[in-house]
Amino acid sequence: MARILIIGATGGVGARLIPLLAADAHEIHGLHRAPAQAKDLQRQGVTPHGGDLMEMSEDDYAALVSGMEVVVFSAGAAGSGADRTTEIDGNGPVKLIRAMEREGVTRLVLVSVFPEAGRDRAPSDGFEHYMACKKRADVAVAASGLDWVIVRPGTLQDADGDGMVRAGRAVPYGDVARGNVARLIAEVVATPALRREAIELTDGDTPVAEAVAALRRDG
Repeated sequence: MARILIIGATGGVGARLIPLLAADAHEIHGLHRAPAQAKDLQRQGVTPHGGDLMEMSEDDYAALVSGMEVVVFSAGAAGSGADRTTEIDGNGPVKLIRAMEREGVTRLVLVSVFPEAGRDRAPSDGFEHYMACKKRADVAVAASGLDWVIVRPGTLQDADGDGMVRAGRAVPYGDVARGNVARLIAEVVATPALRREAIELTDGDTPVAEAVAALRRDG
């Protein structure tokens, strides 16, 4: 059992991750922005922590991660504007990394974006800014001393999925159910030997546990 913090606990991936981690008897903590979300998290057995990623400082992140063993960052601005994208998708992970290093918390799972995302349509300034912020966060994570795993899902579908995926260091672009992203994160959490990896992820025909096991470099 581990103490796990989910940043993005009320989102499409985070909400599906909670019951998977609870089934493994982990102690789950979740960051929420709206006060009304606290009771919903508590009903799921999650310890709620209020905070707005637009306003949180490195010190706020440090207080949040103190005592945790694993941090999952699955939050995102979700197209709500350039300023929010800069702060949440770009600056948020950078401040989190510094806070984790200060507090001696080493395991981080970051939900990022597939490099080919959106390349089948005309580019827009907002989307290019989003991709640049995600890349900046990925670079900061990869340059850190943490035991990180970056998950790069394809086009997210609002579905639970069937637990069958295609995952690897480089795979063809495609769709992926949010539930399958959550399943992969739960399996990564259960596989501490998997570290310092970036995983591209789509729906596929391989069970999540097998896909994660195939990425291990220790066996």
